[in-house]
Amino acid sequence: MNAIVAIPSSHPGGLDAALGAHFGHCDLYTVVQLEQGEIKQVQVLPNVPHQQGGCMAPVQHLASNGIQVLIAGGMGLRPLMGFNQVGIQVFYGGGSETVGQAVNALAQGRLSQFSQENTCGGGGGHQG
Repeated sequence: MNAIVAIPSSHPGGLDAALGAHFGHCDLYTVVQLEQGEIKQVQVLPNVPHQQGGCMAPVQHLASNGIQVLIAGGMGLRPLMGFNQVGIQVFYGGGSETVGQAVNALAQGRLSQFSQENTCGGGGGHQG
């Protein structure tokens, strides 16, 4: 697999960081460049404030930074539809504890595409 992958992460990010439980409320994203299923580059991308643009703000933020794939443990239906609209594939990484585990599972073809069954109501009484 060749892709630029974003993974919601706890501070400070990187392959050993804990997977952020909910994409829109994570501290930051660890961005991994995969080439032929191998990690070529790891960077950290700060998240945007959730209040500005609601749950669609992180979708646009990731799209504008060239992200092609997102691994997430949780998100609402609206942002999932938003990712589909901007061409970002979303995979469910709920079984992974660290960013590195999630990326390796993706590279080995062990993650399933995020579907409506994986969506949640979001946090704080609103979706996103």
